[in-house]
Amino acid sequence: MDMYATFWALVPPIVAIVLALITKEVYSSLFIGIVVGGLFFSGFSFEGTLTHIFNDGFVAVLSDPYNVGIIIFLVILGAMVSLMNRAGGSAAFGRFAREKIKTRAGAQLATVALGVLIFIDDYFNCLTVGSVMRPVTDEHKVSRAKLAYLIDATAAPVCIIAPISSWAAAVSGFVEGEDGFSIFISAIPYNFYALLTIVMMIGLIIMNVDFGPMKKYEANALKGDLFSDDDSVQTDDTPADAKGRVIDLIIPILTLIICCVIGMIYTGGFFEGADFVTAFSNSDASVGLALGSICAMLITIIIYLLRRVLTFSECMECLPSGFKAMVPAILILTFAWTLKAMTDSLGAKEFVAAAMEQSAGSLMNFLPAIIFLVGCFLAFSTGTSWGTFGILIPIVVAVFSGSNHELMIISISACMAGAVCGDHCSPISDTTIMASAGAQCKHVNHVTTQLPYALIVAAISFVTYLVAGFAQNAFISLPIGILLLLIALVVIKKLASDKAEI
Repeated sequence: MDMYATFWALVPPIVAIVLALITKEVYSSLFIGIVVGGLFFSGFSFEGTLTHIFNDGFVAVLSDPYNVGIIIFLVILGAMVSLMNRAGGSAAFGRFAREKIKTRAGAQLATVALGVLIFIDDYFNCLTVGSVMRPVTDEHKVSRAKLAYLIDATAAPVCIIAPISSWAAAVSGFVEGEDGFSIFISAIPYNFYALLTIVMMIGLIIMNVDFGPMKKYEANALKGDLFSDDDSVQTDDTPADAKGRVIDLIIPILTLIICCVIGMIYTGGFFEGADFVTAFSNSDASVGLALGSICAMLITIIIYLLRRVLTFSECMECLPSGFKAMVPAILILTFAWTLKAMTDSLGAKEFVAAAMEQSAGSLMNFLPAIIFLVGCFLAFSTGTSWGTFGILIPIVVAVFSGSNHELMIISISACMAGAVCGDHCSPISDTTIMASAGAQCKHVNHVTTQLPYALIVAAISFVTYLVAGFAQNAFISLPIGILLLLIALVVIKKLASDKAEI
């Protein structure tokens, strides 16, 4: 196959992403990208294209145990959100928060704080923070697009700097021949994209800055339209029980967190003698989250029945309605997984690995910045952070092992930061899809509104990696990055105020 392991391997996802951003239609854009991948793989044979797309694409990704576990987790979480809404827990929490959180900034900062606290897994983070904070941000007229950005920006960026998370386990596993966990800890201060994203969110909220497409969504939210940037006012008409209390949301959420942690350490061998950190490092997030969420849902139903908040038939009605709410996310995920299967079959990994190895020798001090850009592009094109780690980290270890340990750590951080950045920006990323589902925001709206914010942090992260490549000290490079970001926000605010005065 002439196109194998060439730039053509990255064309299908690029086609899908460009079409999604232009047409605002996610399903058709992803499907066209999949078809392009199938055509390239089969040499433009009709039969070969059809069999590759369905046998090696849709059928393969939907029969993959890891993907099935994630779909089960999504469905159960959708059912739990439906249960909490039906019981009135979400509405009661909204009323409670109205008394405690007095401002829009407070509602947004509370969302960020909860996102930072739930650092176990990005999928879990997106859907849990969304279900808890939606009533609060709705009450303070924060647009769903802004909520989706806050959820997305505290999912992967927080997980990638949390030592006890499914992401830390994944990264540690890719560092062969070294102590993966200690390298992960050493790399945290150099993970500029993740750290600067958190600074960016807090800066945007405290300075009350909005720009790009997000500005119009936020302006409309203040008028009562939380969902769109046009003039038609939409409302969230989810039915809720007025008898519900805050405890009807708090207990299910705490149960979910505890059960999912137990589920993850169970899959890592904790109950067979492994210590907590080792069990977390060896855990299977898909199985652990599916097991934990099933147990949490059963406990929630039992609690609601004992408290007589809902009848048994009302609890059962929430199962299909929760599934229905998650259908768009599951459909986009399925398309995204299939598109990734197409790029894998065309040798995207091999193409990037070869390109990286060729450029590694002569550009040592510039390498962290170059790796960051390559990681961004690869994760943006394929929609996967973990796949990007798997390709780039072994190359970095091979290049630097035994020569410059500090530069190896900086470059591994650049791999992680670039992967998270590309994943954060990409319309076909599972985390971006989950953030849209968690905020109950139209997926394309979320992608287009968060892109300018993510790109500014990416540009400043790139400059910071240039500094780090030469300084090789986090205490020099990180403050420079934070200062540049704050200057950028001040300039943007000044430009926005000047424009408003004209």
